[in-house]
Parts: sequence; structure tokens; C-alpha cells
Amino acid sequence: MMSDTTHSSQVNWRTWFAFLVPSLIGVFLFMTPVPEGEGMTIPIAKMSKILQGWTEPFIHALILAIVCITGLLSVVVKVFKPKPLLKIDLVRHLFDVSWLWVVTRLFGMLFIIMTFFQVGPELIHSKATGALVLHDLLPVLFSVFLLAGLLLPLLLNFGLLELVGTLLTKIMRPVFGVPGRSAVNCVASWLGDGSVGILMTSRQYEDKHYTQREAAIIGTTFSAVSITFCLVVIGQVKLEHLFAPFYLTVCAAGIVAAIIVPRLPPLSFKKNVYVDGTTHNEDSEAVPEGKTLLGHSLDVALDKAHKAPGVRGTVKEGVHNALDMLFAVLPVVMAVGTFALIIAEETPIFQFLGQPFIPYLELLQVPEAAKAAETIVVGFADMFIPSILAAGSIESDVTRFIVAALSVTQLIYMSEVGALLLGSKIPVNIFELFAVFILRTLVTLPVIALMAHWLVG
Repeated sequence: MMSDTTHSSQVNWRTWFAFLVPSLIGVFLFMTPVPEGEGMTIPIAKMSKILQGWTEPFIHALILAIVCITGLLSVVVKVFKPKPLLKIDLVRHLFDVSWLWVVTRLFGMLFIIMTFFQVGPELIHSKATGALVLHDLLPVLFSVFLLAGLLLPLLLNFGLLELVGTLLTKIMRPVFGVPGRSAVNCVASWLGDGSVGILMTSRQYEDKHYTQREAAIIGTTFSAVSITFCLVVIGQVKLEHLFAPFYLTVCAAGIVAAIIVPRLPPLSFKKNVYVDGTTHNEDSEAVPEGKTLLGHSLDVALDKAHKAPGVRGTVKEGVHNALDMLFAVLPVVMAVGTFALIIAEETPIFQFLGQPFIPYLELLQVPEAAKAAETIVVGFADMFIPSILAAGSIESDVTRFIVAALSVTQLIYMSEVGALLLGSKIPVNIFELFAVFILRTLVTLPVIALMAHWLVG
């Protein structure tokens, strides 16, 4: 621990400036609600939509180039191991990956080429599969990743997370089993976009702020969908007038799931060690004797601000973040998202897997239980599909409300969040994600059904 003399010499106006200005800009960009149409969003999400508009004429060709470059360079680095390229840290970080990821990236490259040029089997490039991922999802992720990656150091590097994390540890640690700093991830996700939360979690895991268990819990629990997307989902089932009770239900079910699911396998089996294998020391979160919680929180935050990189270091890290997400994640989203949607569209697997939920739904007195059961597991492929199915086949307002709320609180869907988690450094695999998806379904359904019968029925 630093001496009081050292600390007092560091806490001058420059340190306070380094703490306050970047942190306040970060809070404004990632966590401040601003109006957008009839709903709310955050500035970074609004900026990403503007960027999408500017890049619309060439965005798909640019994404095609990124995915193809990733696939080809991954093969070159893995097979030929060119020493000049491997000497470059960024190239080694982005393209020296396991064979599993090389194959996944090659599938992403194959799918995007077939979709972009509309060649090959239609089931790969149809509007419901590959074209949905390429045209509706990847442009959004491109703009969010580019801007969030560049600007995320404002939130991460200047003491804000240390301040919030230290203040909230006494709440987040006993209730959810995660550090207080994860509250910032949650707020950024709920107000903006789940992909921002996953990006934050992945970066902090790599920087040894989260252990394997904490990163897995936060990535699968706190990277929630935004308020804006909740409006889209409830609108799809034609229940916009019930948005307030719908959002209340989503919040209640999400909190219950965040308390229960991390205490069950597979998340409870995750090791409480950092990315490099070192063990977690909970004593580091304790408040030293003779200090108040607020005083200690400010000391930790100001120490971080004092050690923060300058403008050049911050820009360099931002560029690294953006390139990491664009080149590492977009090919995985294209591969996994397209594959999951093909299964959902072309096979009865998800309907078959939904059959065991019929007795559960009937026990919860959900009207049209059989039709509702068909929508449950298909949410693992894409969050929006259950609401589309419910709008077309279910008459009951209560059931459509339940399907819409469940699709949001299930959280893990392979066309975006699941693929992002798999493409990140967060230590989860597809089988664990499916297990978490099922657990969240089982845990949140009773809460949602109770709220639906109370608020809608």
C-alpha cells in the first residue's frame, strides 16, 4: 500500500482532472439516457446509428472484407507461422488462435461470401438466415464495436470503475457474487446495448479485474438487452400499451435470475482464478482500518487516475479494443448466428426441445401452453424469433406477454449475445451457454407468469 505522503503528493489538480473529465465523458456516452423517438437510448448507441447511416452505401462490403481477412490471415498464421507477422503483438493477438476458432472463422467467411453474392444453397443466404445476420445484425455490431471500442477506455482507465466498484462491493458481492464494478456493465447494457457490456466484461477479464467465474457470471447475467430493444419486442406482439408492466416484469425476473443462476452449475463450477491462473484475493476489496468506505473508494479511484495512460496510450488501447472486436467477433457472429438460424428455420429441433415445457407452462396456468412451448427454445437461436412466432399464432394477451418477456430475460441467443460471448475471451462454451439459457428459462418463467396474471390477466 502506498504511503500517505506518496498518496498526498499524487492527489493534485492534475489527478482530479484525469479522474473527473474522462470519467464524466464516459458516463455521459455510455450511461446517460437520452430521448430517441418515443423511447430512450444512450449517446454511444445514438452515435452508432449515425455512423451506420454514413457507412450504409459500403458497410456490407467492408464487413465482408473484415471477415475474409480474418479467415485468411488466421489460416496463414496458423499453418505457415510467418515470423515477421508473429513479431507484431496485435497480429499475434488477433490471428494466432486455436484450430476451433480458425474453422469457425472460415465458416463465417464462407457464409458471408455466399450471402453477399447470393450464391449456393438458399437456406444459407435467405432473408431468415444469413441475410438476416449480414444485413440486420452485423452493421449494428460494426458501428457499436467501432465507437464503443475506441471510447471504452474513458470508462475503464481513469478510476470510475474503481470508485463505483469499491462503493458497491458490499452489495454486488454478497447478492450476486461479483465485484461492485460490474454494476457499470449492467447499467451500460440496460441503457444501451448488451454487446457493450460484453465488450467491457471481456476487456476487464483480460486485464485481471474479473476472475473466470466473475467474467462468466457477468457476461451471461448482466449483459442484458437495452430498453430500446425491449420496446421493439413488446411492439412485435402488439402490446405496446403494456410497456411499463412489461419492463417491470423483465427487471424483476432478471434480478431473480441474477441471484439464483450463478449459484448453480455450470457457472458455480467456474474457477475463481484470473486469466493467467493466479488466484483471487478478496482481501483486496476490504476497506483499510481508519478509512471510510467513501474515502477508500476515492483513494483507489484517484490512484488509478494517477497511473492512467496519456492521450496516446488511451487512443492506442481504444484502437486495439475496436480491432479486437471487429476482427475477432464479426466472423464468429456470422458463422454461429447463421448456423443457429438455419437450425431454427429448417429443422424441428427447437420445437421438439420445447415439448417438455408444456407441463411446466400448464402448471403455471399459461393459456395456449402448447403454442407457447414452441417459442421457448427457439429463443436460443435468436431473441426476436419467439415474438415473431407469438404474434402470428397466439391469441392470448397473457401468453404473448409471457413469450415476449421470456425472450428478453433468457438473454443468451446465438445470433448476437451467444456468438459475442464465444468470440470473446470470456471462458464459456456453447454447451454451458445452452445450460445457462435453460436455467434462466426455468427460473424466470414463474416470475413472468405470476406478473403476467397479475398485471395483464
